[in-house]
Amino acid sequence: MKKNNLILSYIFALITVLAITGCVHDDKYDEPNLENYQCRTADYYTKPENKYVKWTLHDLKLKTLNEVITENAYVEGYVSSTDESGNVYKTIYIQDAPENPTEGLTISVDMVSTYTRFPQGSKIYIDLKGLAVTAYGSVRQLGQITPAGTRMLEKEVPNHIFRDCNIRANIKPKVLTMAQFATNDALVGCLVQLDDVEFDERALCTNFAPNGETVDRTIGQGWNSATQKYVSTAIVRNSGYASFANQIVPAGKGKFVGILSRFNSIYQMYINKLSDLDMEGAGADGVDHHFPRVDGKTANPCNFSPDGLMAKTVADVKQLAGNLAPNGLVQITGDFYLKAQIIADDATKNLFKYLYLEDATGGIKININREDLYFEKRFKLGKDLNVKLKGLYIRNVNGELQLGSNDASSTVAYRIKDEEIYKYLFDSNALARAVVPTERTITQLTKADVGRWIKIKDLQFINSDLGRTYADGTAASNRTLEDCSGNKVTLRTSGRAIFGIKAASAIDVAGGKGDIYAVVSVFNDSYQLWIPQLTDIKFSNPRCDGSIYTPLPVLYKDDFAAGGFSTDWTTVNVAGAQVWATSNQGNGTNYYAVVNGVLNNPANEDWLISKSISLVGKTKAAVSFTTDVRYGGNVLQVYATENYTGNPATTTWVALPALLDTNINAFGDWVNSGNVDLSAFLGKNVRIAFKYTSTPSAAATWEIDDFKIKGQ
Repeated sequence: MKKNNLILSYIFALITVLAITGCVHDDKYDEPNLENYQCRTADYYTKPENKYVKWTLHDLKLKTLNEVITENAYVEGYVSSTDESGNVYKTIYIQDAPENPTEGLTISVDMVSTYTRFPQGSKIYIDLKGLAVTAYGSVRQLGQITPAGTRMLEKEVPNHIFRDCNIRANIKPKVLTMAQFATNDALVGCLVQLDDVEFDERALCTNFAPNGETVDRTIGQGWNSATQKYVSTAIVRNSGYASFANQIVPAGKGKFVGILSRFNSIYQMYINKLSDLDMEGAGADGVDHHFPRVDGKTANPCNFSPDGLMAKTVADVKQLAGNLAPNGLVQITGDFYLKAQIIADDATKNLFKYLYLEDATGGIKININREDLYFEKRFKLGKDLNVKLKGLYIRNVNGELQLGSNDASSTVAYRIKDEEIYKYLFDSNALARAVVPTERTITQLTKADVGRWIKIKDLQFINSDLGRTYADGTAASNRTLEDCSGNKVTLRTSGRAIFGIKAASAIDVAGGKGDIYAVVSVFNDSYQLWIPQLTDIKFSNPRCDGSIYTPLPVLYKDDFAAGGFSTDWTTVNVAGAQVWATSNQGNGTNYYAVVNGVLNNPANEDWLISKSISLVGKTKAAVSFTTDVRYGGNVLQVYATENYTGNPATTTWVALPALLDTNINAFGDWVNSGNVDLSAFLGKNVRIAFKYTSTPSAAATWEIDDFKIKGQ
């Protein structure tokens, strides 16, 4: 199974939306009843007969990593964290004193709701024998070496962590500046306070975290007017499962209290509870003293008012473009705003870094340089969005008028810059409404429909597209739809798309006839359709000629999920020390086939060869699989044979034109091969082989998954 964390994130996001929608969180909790729960006092450890030796937190962090502690030692500290809000996860942070601490510690535990046993301020004692110091992100932490990892098992917590039932301190945050983090690294795990800080422009008007996702927001301290940048910055790490995840980050400056953490060289802050922040809101005098911000903003920039602005419709906006030539730009200079409904979002990544808006007069695409816009409250499908138009640009993109910026750099591509989104796009604060399509036929489409959400009835994919996937690899691809009169229109699909729980490039086009819901685009004079969801295609009826299309059945498949190769596979090592294997690195419990060479090592040649699959009696057959590549090196070669001799060198191989991943800069962007035709082997037995080669100067890592041979 693929290492596709985005797919899992998408599923978790949907589950979490259902779980928390409608809840109100105010950071007020009932204190748990902890009377006499797991109590000890200091004299237990000082009694000679118990033979304990006391270590400081500093002593503990100097111990050898990943080595089980055998001494009868203990440490003590005060709990600086709380997981009441759900932002701190399976971690207890402690510090060596309730005020002015000199040392902190991260304790990794396989347990949630630790606040019910060890509330913030509790003095605790930790029996260290049997535990170990480990490291995550270069930060030393206390845990336990187990087959499941390095977290202390929940069942072991009562054997190692004890609360002093006579002491509950008030943890007073230590005041620091961000510039002092590097010289106070020992305080990682302590509760600290930053004054006169603010969230940066990219975080303005966003919620703390998308549902089910953990994200970083940046806070800044001090302002350099010459560079127009913060003097110091730090990361605020927010969980999408936190009770405050859906709330909007404060737009002012002020006090920030949280747990100091670090991941490698990056310092991070974790919010215990939202009431620890004082960065927005009027005081007793009715004045919000959190403005001006250090960057000079004098008021909350997220508050939209139409006062002084002239309302424009989508049709009006397009009229502002005049007779704009293809790829031409025109800036909007008037004090205008547009209010329109979001009719298509980027939830599946088929629409990437843009949305479509529509009002009664038409629809328009708005380009935004941020991914996963649908996670944010203001960009929810069906909501009305207020758009301040002054300063934006209208661009003619091959005949389609679009809103965006004037930045043509390859990474931005005329999109509104991430740090400037807050200037133009505002939540209407109204509930989402149903998105209602305009019904059209292919022949009825006009330029006025470009940008609209439409429905076309009784369409099917043309015969030559049947058996093909929606997209070829990671590229955007065209497939052709037709009505029963032979009129045709293009369906455009991005290889990035995720529909449900599968990659767009891994799904065959629907073989029936039915209705499609889509956004209309145009390329020069040709209309194109884009679907935000795979469920927008509802082709369940017989085709125009009355036939019922049956996809190619799977004759054999292997996703290597259990780890290791079964007897269905033969590995042949021709040269070099590296060989085909399976791994689940970065993929939980699911495995995939992998091979990688090593730079400066001898050249490699390794084969992974499938068992023989019979295509006798078949009239169609194809093979498909997914690949992922990292680092520069030779391209993976894919072959088929009808007569394997047992030796790759003496076997006659036929090269297969499979699509392969080409992004050598990152793992995780799996590419589907498409259905690779095996017509040359119909009536025969076929084996598929993957040949890996590397050189001392070029050694890529290649991964294979989701192997299938189909036929009928």
